[in-house]
Amino acid sequence: MQVFINTYGTYLHVKDDMFEIKVREDKSKPFKVNHIAAHKITSFIVSKGAALTTDAIALALKHNIDIVIVENNGHPMGRFWHSKLGSTTKIRKQQLVASLNETGLYWIKTWLSQKLENQSDFLNGLKKHRKNQHTFLDEKTEAILSFRLKILETNGNDVASVAESFRGWEGSAGRHYFEALSQCIPATFAFKGRSFRPAEDEFNAILNYAYGILYSRIERALMLAGLDPFVGFMHRDDYNSKSLVYDFIEPYRIYAENFVFKLFTSKRMNKSYFEHFTGGVSLNQEGKAFFVPEYLEYLDSDKIKYKGRLQTRLNAVQLEAHRFANTLLEKS
Repeated sequence: MQVFINTYGTYLHVKDDMFEIKVREDKSKPFKVNHIAAHKITSFIVSKGAALTTDAIALALKHNIDIVIVENNGHPMGRFWHSKLGSTTKIRKQQLVASLNETGLYWIKTWLSQKLENQSDFLNGLKKHRKNQHTFLDEKTEAILSFRLKILETNGNDVASVAESFRGWEGSAGRHYFEALSQCIPATFAFKGRSFRPAEDEFNAILNYAYGILYSRIERALMLAGLDPFVGFMHRDDYNSKSLVYDFIEPYRIYAENFVFKLFTSKRMNKSYFEHFTGGVSLNQEGKAFFVPEYLEYLDSDKIKYKGRLQTRLNAVQLEAHRFANTLLEKS
């Protein structure tokens, strides 16, 4: 399981070879103390304002438990990770080669086309209970699929030769997609397209937070498969940019979008979950306490059908990361 620590002043240390977590939500009350065996934990996600001992970090490293430090908007800042990268260096060498040839282009076309297909399928599913919006949703779906076809029909020797076109088509498809989502949630939460850091509205604030958690899980899956998260194919190789994470996540963004959208349409979102500040909106402590446990359950425990078998969403991601790494090895 994942353990999310987002209460200011939480203390994580080790007692009797187990993790001990002390939380005090109210200064007038004593600490709540929880003990968890290391073998039950896959990762800690820790917001700023918590304290960790080196003993806790060492126990996590010993048991291959990921510790991710996240910003207030959920975006990962860094992590404690054991020094043994998965598998063989051959994978990372082939990954670098693929980033410069047609193999990288094949994977980018695969990931982006799946992303746009997911968007189209999701909008089609919305028509079931929105008969008065069939025409509007059909138009948006057709537009998205037209950009998907452009991506699939484009050939080249490497990603660099087509990257600008792909970014433009992906961005255009995204504008149609999020315009449709905005029209399908309660009017009090309607939004004007995507906004990032900071989010300009409640929908984007919680979606950015959901993406941030997913980024950290994607990075972990890639590293366990022996891949280098910094060597991507299409996203720019800016300094310290985990470009493969941003490439590989594309087919899985639907996990975050689906979950967040349903929170709004089921009318479970409350304005009190958000903090408004000059120029933006963020999820507050009450909102995080509501959102995070259910989202982690959805990612880590709920089962979906993957290649004929039931798997959790994150297990499916891990299996795909290993499959990707193995195809790179086959070319060595």
